[in-house]
Amino acid sequence: MSYSIVFFDIDGTLINEDKQVPEDTVRAVSELKATGVEAVIATGRAPYFFKPIAEQLGIDSFISLNGAYVVYQGQVVYKRVIPRASLEKLVEHASRHKHSLVYQGDQFYYANSVGNPYVINSINTLKVDHPQYDPEFWKSADVFQAFLHCTEEEEAVYKDVFPDLRLVRWHPEAMDVMPIGGSKAQGIEFLLDSLNLKPSQAVAFGDGLNDIEMLSCVGLGIAMGNSHPKLFQYADYITSSVDEQGIRNGLIHAGLLAK
Repeated sequence: MSYSIVFFDIDGTLINEDKQVPEDTVRAVSELKATGVEAVIATGRAPYFFKPIAEQLGIDSFISLNGAYVVYQGQVVYKRVIPRASLEKLVEHASRHKHSLVYQGDQFYYANSVGNPYVINSINTLKVDHPQYDPEFWKSADVFQAFLHCTEEEEAVYKDVFPDLRLVRWHPEAMDVMPIGGSKAQGIEFLLDSLNLKPSQAVAFGDGLNDIEMLSCVGLGIAMGNSHPKLFQYADYITSSVDEQGIRNGLIHAGLLAK
């Protein structure tokens, strides 16, 4: 199979635990682009969280915010926001259980609390600037995704309460909140369709639970060696870890780079 496009997750895939892109990954992506194959970032992160990484890799196309905000060659081509009525219900429910929320727009993100340890702990793992405080942000601006800050034990109070929202855990104290049906896979499918490409022509690399749909919707789904164990069953191939030339080895397996 000849592949035309490759989608890369960021955390645990393009970057390691130190939030650095390994030098061999930089070279592998550069070599891939030199062959004419499209390189696209596909991440749960917002654009302002990964701009330096994209610039370092020379990538200007991305599926961000778990498929809610798609940019191709620097131009916004797709947006999907959380309905305001759904946000209002989420705000009320989270407030009742004393759980903080962070609202993600397209330019920056805002918290509805100050000094919440769950917010601080989870955001610290991303190694990005912390959100500003604006509890009313959701009332007047587009929100593409939210962070709901609670533990796994506490999340039971949200089960079956929001049929129009999807909650995916990414940290012991935080979950992504997105519209139902929202996923990296949805953004990928939109972009492939707009480029007149078939899913069978695409490769995707990932390592987390929010990569399940992505790896399943493309021709070749590759899980990093350092992936969450539950992801392996959805992968067509398991490459080495991010710090052990995982991207290069996966691209070699796909026939996109020479050994």
